[in-house]
Amino acid sequence: MKLWKSVVGKLWMTIIGLVAVVLVINGVFMGQFLDTNFANSKDQERSLQKMAEKVSIDLTLHKEEFSYVNAVAELLDAQDAAMIVLDRRLEETIPASKVTQIPKLHATDLFEPERLGKVLQGGTAPAIYFDPHSGKRFLAVAVPQRENASSNVTGIVILYQAQISLDYTQAYFQNLFVIAGVIGFLLTTLFAFFLSTRITQPLIQMKKAADFITLGEYKTRVPVTGSDEIGELAVAFNQMTGRLDETINALNHEKEHLSSVLRSMTDAVITLDADGRVILTNPQGERLVEEWGTLGWAEADGDFSEEGSLAPGPLQSLFAEVVSGNKEVTSTVHVHSNVYSVVMAPLYSLEGLRGTVAVLRDVTEEHRLDKLRKDFVANVSHELRTPLSMLQGYSEALLDDIAATPEERRELAQVIHDESLRMGRLVKDLLDLARMEAGHMELNFREFDMEPLIQRVHRKFSALCKERGIVLKLTFPGTGITLRHADEDRLEQVLTNLLDNAARHTPEGAWIEIRVQAEEQDQSVLIEIVDRGRGIPREDLPYIFERFYKADKARTRGSSGGTGLGLAIVKNIVDAHQGTIHAESELGAGTTFYIKIPNRERA
Repeated sequence: MKLWKSVVGKLWMTIIGLVAVVLVINGVFMGQFLDTNFANSKDQERSLQKMAEKVSIDLTLHKEEFSYVNAVAELLDAQDAAMIVLDRRLEETIPASKVTQIPKLHATDLFEPERLGKVLQGGTAPAIYFDPHSGKRFLAVAVPQRENASSNVTGIVILYQAQISLDYTQAYFQNLFVIAGVIGFLLTTLFAFFLSTRITQPLIQMKKAADFITLGEYKTRVPVTGSDEIGELAVAFNQMTGRLDETINALNHEKEHLSSVLRSMTDAVITLDADGRVILTNPQGERLVEEWGTLGWAEADGDFSEEGSLAPGPLQSLFAEVVSGNKEVTSTVHVHSNVYSVVMAPLYSLEGLRGTVAVLRDVTEEHRLDKLRKDFVANVSHELRTPLSMLQGYSEALLDDIAATPEERRELAQVIHDESLRMGRLVKDLLDLARMEAGHMELNFREFDMEPLIQRVHRKFSALCKERGIVLKLTFPGTGITLRHADEDRLEQVLTNLLDNAARHTPEGAWIEIRVQAEEQDQSVLIEIVDRGRGIPREDLPYIFERFYKADKARTRGSSGGTGLGLAIVKNIVDAHQGTIHAESELGAGTTFYIKIPNRERA
């Protein structure tokens, strides 16, 4: 900091200014005193005038005696004085004497012609003259010269004398002022440095401490150097920083506690300001905002790519409702295939509503399970209602003797038998699926050769495919494959369900192929069931392994229709073998199921 901008510099310059003003005022008054009192000293003026009158009379008596005139000049020189004698034409009549101490002055230097004219009329004239060459001040007196007391004025006698006492006095006062100025400057400087160490230094330390506090160093303290006002200020400053440190620590503790709670929450928390901009999120909320920001909402007006952006589109309508109604709102938000339960509440401050906080929970799985439950109830009801209706109708026909011939009664009985078998299969599949999903599946793991299993399944479906005009192919490696740890019966159930679906959805003239190969890289066996049937829509592929899911969205089934649980059972069996299964399909081009079973000993 520059000196003149600091407190010390300002105080220092103020005191120096005051000292200078006092010295100048004293100098002015002292100068006026010297000018008016010493320069116009009446005693010196009267003495010089008497001497001039005496010299005038003596010169009149001895004007022709040059030795007398020189003696007078020497006597005057001894008193730091000199004389000038003028005639009426104001010309000097006595030549200059050999004077060494007093400079030779002329009458025109000392007096103006008008004043000399008054002297020629009989008056006297005093004057003060400052000689620039010698630097001395002279007092001059002009008196008239006469032949006798009653005669007319014949000339002028001028005596001028150096004011030696005045010069000494002026020099003394000048030295006094210089010494007083130097002493005042030194005392002011010392006083300024004293203030710097006693007053401004503690203030500078407080300023540095305040700078550290602004940087977050809340434990900064300043030394207490005394018990005066500065010391009391330092004590108050330290107390303030102590309280501030305690408050900041408490706030940080609460902030960390809140952050820990928010981080540990599985729900997403998003805080919005009064303008609907995101100002705070927990990790789940941040991830959700980033994911929603990449979806490109057509109905949203904001940008979700950075902090402080507008709330995502699905929350904007809820935000407007909370702000306008000033109350908590609970709703459900659908974002593509995900479902979120949202609770948004207003946040208040002393100024009023300052924003909202939204808690979002991903209820996609709950929503899906609820939908599956409803679909399961509807599908089971449908699957049971159809055979029950047929059983009831045909049994009533038998009871009412509608069938007249034994062949018709046998046909009705056969339908009743087929529908009862269908209901039995449905109940059996439901029980198997329930045991599998509950983890109570009974598996008989052992090592076996896969070729007999594949050949047996191939023979089982060869006659059915030939009857429907479908070609059933088999691709199996010539070296044979041995599964080290698997349940042969459950794998046969998997292949049977997949081939049954393929046969039901493959038209006449198309083909189905069973492919088996060993994957040496990851020690597994890959089984592919390929058909050239109608195919499955792409949007239905993620849901084909759910219970009763139907890609064709039709409730009716043909005589060869399944229970709708086959693929769900297949998925559970493959998962129990720690394997994977997925499907690839294209409408009109067929479907391929890929089953990968690990082929290694288990711990």
